[in-house]
Amino acid sequence: MPGKVILGAQWGDEGKGKFIDIFAGKADLVVRSQGGNNAGHTVVAGGEKYKLQLIPSGILYPECVNVIGPGVVVNPKAVLGEIDGLHEKGVSTDKLFIDARCHCIMPWHLELDALSEAEKAKEGTAIGTTKKGIGPTYMDKSERSGIRMHDFVDAERFEEVIRETCARKNRVITGVYGGEPIDADAVIAEYKVYADRLRPMVRDTTVMTYDAIKSGKEVLFEGAQGTLLDLDMGTYPYVTSSHPVAGGCCIGSGVGPTAINEIMGIFKSYTTRVGEGPFPTELFDETGDYIRNAGGEFGTVTGRPRRTGWFDAVVARYAVRVNGLTDVVINKIDPLRGLPKLKVCVAYKLKNGETVTEFPANFMDLVGCEPVYEEFDGFTEDITDCRSFEELPATVQSYIKELERIIECPITMLGVGPARDQVMTIK
Repeated sequence: MPGKVILGAQWGDEGKGKFIDIFAGKADLVVRSQGGNNAGHTVVAGGEKYKLQLIPSGILYPECVNVIGPGVVVNPKAVLGEIDGLHEKGVSTDKLFIDARCHCIMPWHLELDALSEAEKAKEGTAIGTTKKGIGPTYMDKSERSGIRMHDFVDAERFEEVIRETCARKNRVITGVYGGEPIDADAVIAEYKVYADRLRPMVRDTTVMTYDAIKSGKEVLFEGAQGTLLDLDMGTYPYVTSSHPVAGGCCIGSGVGPTAINEIMGIFKSYTTRVGEGPFPTELFDETGDYIRNAGGEFGTVTGRPRRTGWFDAVVARYAVRVNGLTDVVINKIDPLRGLPKLKVCVAYKLKNGETVTEFPANFMDLVGCEPVYEEFDGFTEDITDCRSFEELPATVQSYIKELERIIECPITMLGVGPARDQVMTIK
């Protein structure tokens, strides 16, 4: 079968965009299956920089069909802003389609997200959301009360659906949080324009995806965020509201697991995290600052500085297992240049004195745990021009070989610089 999944195998921000872009150029159809405009990546093509949040990376290739699958939550205003930005740069969106089942992020979701996070901050339980309305929209989806895209673009039902939902949400906004009510008339006036523009793009994309797979075309499933942010398999409750793991790609695109034959996990050569939550290898010293600055570790969507730490092989083995990874990419090796020693966490020593090599199901076990490290020699050479494994310094080759041994999955590609061509394939 021709299906290939590319996903983040840490806490997101692994640099998936570059590798997704590489394979999108060979794909007939690219599917985004979960999340919303809370996950962003930057693609550089033809000397132009494109910041994509909702639209699949295949949009930069004229022959590629691009699908926003049923598992994605779509902010109509945001996706149209992204479309307009592409048009300004001469990129066509004629082959962009949105599934009719996608849930819509509406103004009340943004308001409820901000109000809820502010309330949690007072209680000391904030998780650091992007305040893009993602969580509240998925809550409505689970509660079976959300507005799906087919409702949104239905001209006959549009106003009725908006008024009913807005009235219900205003009772929560004003009654629970003491906030200001949303003006339904203003929403109808603004969002009707969005509905009219999106209507031609909305259809049952699961049929398109299935037909492409059935006919032997190359289908790329584009993951967003990262494994450790998965609602079930991540560091709950410090997670997102969807399923960035490989299984989520099937559910969120409307295909069965037999449609996929390759699952590629993207790791950085170190670890980063945005927002709250446990992070066993986090560095609070000059080394952490060095990696952050060398790697440009600031959020694509939020601009927030990312927390940085050493490579965590306990996390990596967990990601290999829960995703069923067939191969691994180690990205952003170049920011480690100049560090005398490189560390890899191979186990955790818990507060009760127990040493574990499997990632704990209870995030509280991670609080106060001590990482157990293996140490490797660093490197001082510039590796950004290396295009084969043999060209890399011996210390880097040794580091990669040891990572492959420790995480127990083949490493097939490396990222050695920020540019699209600064990658190598390992045979």
